[in-house]
Amino acid sequence: MFDLNQLRCFVAVADELHFGRAAARLHMTQPPLTRQIQLLEHSIGTPLFSRTNRMVRLTPAGRSLLPEAHVILRLAEKARLSALRTGLGEAGRIVIGFTATAGYEFLPEMLGRLRRTLPDIDLELREMVSRLQIEALESGQLDVGLLRRLPADRDDLDSVCVARETLVAALPLDHPLARRPSIHLRDFNGRPLVMYSPDDAQYFHELVRHVFARVGARPDYGQYVSQIHSMLAVVRSGLGAALVPEAGSRQACEGVVFREVGGIDPVKLVELHLAWKIGNDNPALMKALPLLQNIGIRRLPLTLAD
Repeated sequence: MFDLNQLRCFVAVADELHFGRAAARLHMTQPPLTRQIQLLEHSIGTPLFSRTNRMVRLTPAGRSLLPEAHVILRLAEKARLSALRTGLGEAGRIVIGFTATAGYEFLPEMLGRLRRTLPDIDLELREMVSRLQIEALESGQLDVGLLRRLPADRDDLDSVCVARETLVAALPLDHPLARRPSIHLRDFNGRPLVMYSPDDAQYFHELVRHVFARVGARPDYGQYVSQIHSMLAVVRSGLGAALVPEAGSRQACEGVVFREVGGIDPVKLVELHLAWKIGNDNPALMKALPLLQNIGIRRLPLTLAD
């Protein structure tokens, strides 16, 4: 079977129709060039050139091979460059997990920076709750995740906090607290409150319980859901109020108003972390991580709308 070097020699001679000029073009002497053409003709089983002392011509077989040889060499060079760029992290794919609320604010900014800086890297997005993202990072199904926090015992994963925000109240339009100029956590004492699932939304479940316990308030936890958009739908139905991260107020939800809430521990802000598996050898991820880590921690602005 012939090799790429033999094809390169064939194309050079076919283009120049002169062994001396072809050898000079390839930065080699004429005898090795002649040997490569002979090996190629032997491999194919037919002469590719008609040679005399005065001229070199392509045979019908040579004329048939020439365009195919050009295609093969172009494809080989394309494959080489593709492998090189992937190895350097300039091309490839990054699989990104994100929580629903991360998609409202931080995710669009992150994707914009990646597209501008690394335009040839493909980005695949997967919306997942934090618990499932951690499992997917560990198994290699995700390269990076935007999640709420990592368990303290996960020494195979690394993370950096990229955003912080507080909790705000989501209220049905006809809720008594919706008409007050200001509200406090204690105002929810004994009132129906839509709560986060302790299994699928453990981070928010523990966070909301903490902020109410800190001020001694005991809402009536009725419905339990795992996603912010589901929680707002339940709030709209009138089954109770809810505490949601500021980013949740960006959703257009008819029949729901958002209000700032006094008494929330400023230390207990909602955090968003960028997480990845230590030792992930995806070159594209290695190229992107310094950019993502340099975005820095920021406080999401509070702009509540009815």
